[in-house]
Amino acid sequence: MFNVGVDLGGTNIAVGVVNENYEIVGRSKIKTNCPRPAEEIVDDMAKAVKLAVEDAGLSLSDIDTIGVGSPGSVNPFTGVIATSNNLGFSNLPMGQMLKDRLGFDCYLENDASAAAYGEFIAGAGIGTKDFVAITLGTGVGGGVIIGGKLFAGSNLAGGELGHTVIVYEGAQCTCGRKGCWEAYASATGLINLTKAKMEENKASKMWEIAGSLETVNGRTAFDGMRAGDAAAKEVVDLYINYVACGITNMVNIFQPEVLCIGGGISKEGDTLLNPIIDYVSKHSFAKNVEEQTKLKIAQLGNDAGIIGAAYIHRLYKDSAR
Repeated sequence: MFNVGVDLGGTNIAVGVVNENYEIVGRSKIKTNCPRPAEEIVDDMAKAVKLAVEDAGLSLSDIDTIGVGSPGSVNPFTGVIATSNNLGFSNLPMGQMLKDRLGFDCYLENDASAAAYGEFIAGAGIGTKDFVAITLGTGVGGGVIIGGKLFAGSNLAGGELGHTVIVYEGAQCTCGRKGCWEAYASATGLINLTKAKMEENKASKMWEIAGSLETVNGRTAFDGMRAGDAAAKEVVDLYINYVACGITNMVNIFQPEVLCIGGGISKEGDTLLNPIIDYVSKHSFAKNVEEQTKLKIAQLGNDAGIIGAAYIHRLYKDSAR
């Protein structure tokens, strides 16, 4: 049998049909087109599932379950999205809505947790029991797996790793607090650092690379550093220290066997990873313990959320729904 994973985002609904070897054998993608009524979004999710199944050369009778990774506070036991600010959902019974449209059991999970589970079963976390995945994207997402199970806390809202504070009364975060790790280590945080440094240094090569402040992205400072620009190197060094500070916190709290870093910024590979490893080795609390957390770049890219969602039923299939 095959399972379907849906990665529901504010921009796209990405769907994959996943086989028992965690290979995606059929795909589809439809624009989310937010904001619009939830009913319309769920209709398009069902449509995207059918298109992916067709792309795989299969029929719906070949599908066992459907899993969805969604932004926001998700109750995997009831299939209800309590709230998702990005999508405008409130107490939405998405699991039942999809089942009504497709006739299959549907399992829901937070999107970052689904991606972490994907890396756990098919990527950087293979063979581990205690695992943490960090995603450096528009925000800082995270998923924590302890003893092979996703950690969500007593109220299913745990694991918001990006909203731990690393600078007291620091930069304003979208969550309402100040100084959150997300405000500094996200791609958004990197872009803000880059723009500020460019305004201070009108001769910086980053102006030539980006073209304007409006077109600065997460690669601008890294490209500038590779071009020998001193201001760009300052941005990269500061940004990596912010990332590493938060990762050190995660290592100190969870001491996982492996912590992986994903998201768009992770494409910098060893340029990002090696200085983080150096930082953590110097600042982690348990530096003298024989078994140290291994830091890795995530392996599945954008497929992590699809693969994790497709097999999230393993954690919840026997639970009351």
